[in-house]
Amino acid sequence: MTEPPRLTRRLAGIDIGTLTCRLLMADLIPGQPLKELRSDRRILRLGEGVDLTKRLSSAAMDRTIACLQEWQSVINDDHVEATAVVATSAVRDAANRQEFLDRVKREAGFDVEVITGDEEARRTLLGIRSGLPTGVTDILALDIGGGSTEFILDRNGQKPIVRSIDIGVVRLCERVLRHDPPATEEVRQAREWVSREARAAVAARGNYQQAMFVGTAGTITSLAAMAQKLQSYESARIHNYVLGLETIRELEHTLLSRTKADRVGLPGVEKNREEVIAAGAIIIRTIMETLGQQSVLVSDLGLREGVLINLLANVPRAVK
Repeated sequence: MTEPPRLTRRLAGIDIGTLTCRLLMADLIPGQPLKELRSDRRILRLGEGVDLTKRLSSAAMDRTIACLQEWQSVINDDHVEATAVVATSAVRDAANRQEFLDRVKREAGFDVEVITGDEEARRTLLGIRSGLPTGVTDILALDIGGGSTEFILDRNGQKPIVRSIDIGVVRLCERVLRHDPPATEEVRQAREWVSREARAAVAARGNYQQAMFVGTAGTITSLAAMAQKLQSYESARIHNYVLGLETIRELEHTLLSRTKADRVGLPGVEKNREEVIAAGAIIIRTIMETLGQQSVLVSDLGLREGVLINLLANVPRAVK
């Protein structure tokens, strides 16, 4: 890959999530949309078992570090000026997180920043804001992750209000949805838990229903792909797609009526998301019903893009 023009910053960002690890390399100029050069995402399930054991397993760390080693090689080959690597819920919660951070530094060469739920939401908002349709101002954004879900109310002229709850697709599967497919009572318990936390998340938040409801991350984008029966991931058709609540109910029914094995090959369901996509559908449906939302605007931009935008603002003191 050739070097970028002199005024352009070539940056890389990595998001180490509970379920998925994501890489984005892009050329950035302040005030302009980022120009994606390379992206990758791997469902590595780093947070497998963390909800119960409070520890990252050796196997999960091994497969994540192997991926990071591969990405470090790619970054080194592509004239990247600075790289930011963040870790979220699983690493935040793990008692042995320092062991993981030390291994990543030693074996893959990355310094990892473990960010809080509030900081995760702030950077996710940077990513979402960079790709909203013209004219959208006030938003209530939802970021469903593997271990946590962030609610972000951002209104014009006001400081964003953030609430992070400890419910994500991996955590919901491991704590509640233990049968395949989930039993009726498990689904009821899941809905009750999600609804209770969602109500608490928006309590005393003012008139959030006047804001545009926006969703980001793998659950939302996968459901948008399912709704359109996409055989392969097409960002241009997923980004800014509007998902209706009734469509989400239908997709949830489809997923809950099948085993993990029977979900394999469903249009829009990416490989290795077969188990957790049903949990994700329960989460988004229940939150929308609880908050009285009839549709959600899908954003294919989120934390990964926000990590780069945040890095751009700090490039003079960033270290690769």
